[in-house]
Amino acid sequence: MTRNLAVTLVLLTGAVLSLGIFAYSANRGPAAPEGASNAAAPSPALAPEDLLVRENSHYLSRAENSEVTVVEFLDFECEACRAQFPVMEKLRADYEGRINLVIRYLPLPGHTNSEAAATAVEAAAEQGALEEMYVRMYETQPEWGESQESKAEVFVGFAEELGLDVDEFTVTMEDPATLERVRDDFADGVQLGVQGTPTIFVNGRQTASMPNYETLSSMIDMELGA
Repeated sequence: MTRNLAVTLVLLTGAVLSLGIFAYSANRGPAAPEGASNAAAPSPALAPEDLLVRENSHYLSRAENSEVTVVEFLDFECEACRAQFPVMEKLRADYEGRINLVIRYLPLPGHTNSEAAATAVEAAAEQGALEEMYVRMYETQPEWGESQESKAEVFVGFAEELGLDVDEFTVTMEDPATLERVRDDFADGVQLGVQGTPTIFVNGRQTASMPNYETLSSMIDMELGA
């Protein structure tokens, strides 16, 4: 079975059976509140490292010889991800120099601009502005999220505001290879059984839906032996 076929089958199964994680309607958005329906208990098994982090995965924080890696599968148009964002930022600040924090793209099919947002972040990363565009997406999500129309030009505007080379940014954002890079992350998420966003792993252990700071901190401290 090819990777694309596997991805398609998983999405169709989730949509038809409404497994209580994220049901997608044919016309628009998730059928249940984002994050709320991802409350099933996580699997106790450790997720394979080669699916969690790839050589081209993006680190918001990287600590030399760190014993802990936190991976978040996210969608920049997902309201639950935006609600999780302050928790992840506090975690990043409080554990700076002690943990790795990796983000993976999981643009949900029900969101019109989620893939474009991911390719915009990827294009910004090519110019060394991953963190800036990542933050900008969540700060501005109410302005462009949940739209049925393409907001690609809005994202180009963000690049201009960040002082990036807009022509280069646009070319990279529209490059099919950039979209393929985003979809590779998505495919890894599918293979890991991720069915909603945000989904977070701490050293390969999937957390419960939308973990609060205390939960994540406790898991990290345990891994650090604190």
